[in-house]
Amino acid sequence: MIGEPATLERTAWNLAWRRFRKHRLAMASASLLGILAVLSVAAPLFEFGLEIDAARVELLRRFALPSGDAWLGRDELGRDVFVRLLYGGQISLLVGIVTALAAAVIGTLVGLIAAYRGGWLDAFLMRFTDSVIALPFLPLLIVLAALDLNKLGIPPAIIESENISFYRIIFIVALVGWTTSARLVRGAALSIRERDFVLAARAQGAGAWRIMMVHILPNLISPIIVATTLSAGKIILLESVLSFLGLGIQPPIASWGNLLTNAQELIHSAPQLAFYPGIAIFLTVIAFNFLGDGLQDALDPKSAT
Repeated sequence: MIGEPATLERTAWNLAWRRFRKHRLAMASASLLGILAVLSVAAPLFEFGLEIDAARVELLRRFALPSGDAWLGRDELGRDVFVRLLYGGQISLLVGIVTALAAAVIGTLVGLIAAYRGGWLDAFLMRFTDSVIALPFLPLLIVLAALDLNKLGIPPAIIESENISFYRIIFIVALVGWTTSARLVRGAALSIRERDFVLAARAQGAGAWRIMMVHILPNLISPIIVATTLSAGKIILLESVLSFLGLGIQPPIASWGNLLTNAQELIHSAPQLAFYPGIAIFLTVIAFNFLGDGLQDALDPKSAT
C-alpha cells in the first residue's frame, strides 16, 4: 500500500510521544525550558511594559530592593536585574541551541561519511575524532577563546563588531564539540548501511550521497535529537564558564555567565546578583539533561509502550 510507510511512521511517533509523556521529569523539563525561552524572547516586551531601559545606569538606585518597576531589584549600576537576566537568557539559550545544532551537523556528516565509505577514510576520520576527544576540552577552549583575532587575519570590521564574542563562542565550541555526534552516528549508520532497503537502492544505481541523505540519515534522526539535546545543556555550561573567566560573551551583551562575572566581587554585599544567573544556569542545564533522558527513552524502539 502506498500510504502504509507513512502510517507506520506516524504510529512510531505516536508511540514515542506516549512514552515521552510518561516521563514526568522530561515533561517538566520541557515545560521549564519552554517558559524560559518565552520569557527570554519577551524581554523587550517586559522592558517596554515596565517602562525601563535595561542598559540605563542609575547610580542613585544601586542595589535597590525588588519593587513594582524592578521585580528582582537593581544591580551595582542601578540596572534592572530581571530584564537583564532575560536578555542574558536570550544569549545563553541561543548559544547552547545554535552551537549544539552546528556540532550535530558536523558530527553527523563525519560519522555518516565514515560509516558509509569505510576503509581508510573511516579509519582516518575516526582516528582524527579520537585525537580531538583526547585533547583536554576546557583548557583547549580557553586557549582558543584567548587567541588574538587581529593576528589571525580577520578583518577589523568583524573584530570590532559588538556580536563578535557571540559568533566566536559558537564557532569555537562547535569546532571541538562534534565528536560525540560523530561516533554515535557512525555506530548507528554501520548497521543501517547493510539493511535491505539500502542494498536495494544501491542496486538500482542510487549515488552514495543520495543513499546517505535519503535512505540512511532519516533513520538516524532519533539518536541525533537525543545527542543534540544533551549537548545543549553542556554547551550552556561551557559558555557560562568561559564568560565567567572573561573569555566568553563580552559586555555590553549580557549572558548568564558574564552576569555571574560581574557579581563575583559583590558576593558578600549583594549575593542575589550571583544567585539569579546561577540558578538559571543550574535549572537550564538540569532541564536539558532530563529532557535528553526522556527523549532517549521515548525514541528507543525497545522501550515498553
